Amino acid sequence: MLKGFRSFLLRGNVVDLAVGIVIGAAFTAVVTGFVTAFLTPLIGIASGAVGDYSKESFSVAGTVFPYGAFLNALISFVLIAAVIYFAVVVPVGRLQARFEPRKDVPVAKADCPDCLSTVPVAAVRCAHCTTELAGRPGFPAQSVHVG
Repeated sequence: MLKGFRSFLLRGNVVDLAVGIVIGAAFTAVVTGFVTAFLTPLIGIASGAVGDYSKESFSVAGTVFPYGAFLNALISFVLIAAVIYFAVVVPVGRLQARFEPRKDVPVAKADCPDCLSTVPVAAVRCAHCTTELAGRPGFPAQSVHVG
């Protein structure tokens, strides 16, 4: 019974998930600290307010609606999402695009008018029946021989 539990815990995806959660929590603390220390005060300076709306509320028929806490949470969410997007998502996307293998451009092909096999449009002769293709329908008038 313990052997099975140990193999479950040491399975690669469980360990990777645990590491991801721990790193995510640490990164969340860093981003939240950055937003709280730098971005929220800048919004306060720009709007002429203090930047802390948690005490704001209104009441209707004796019921208090503390909309300031929601406003703080909303501003923090938008700022945190912006920091994550511009500091993590965009650079990682560019990095992945840089190291992604290039896809080959498909070669234009046409059918040989004599044997109907598919050959590249830039071919001078058909590889199957050796018919000269330059100037034939679907092929350029002057093919350039490379090699």
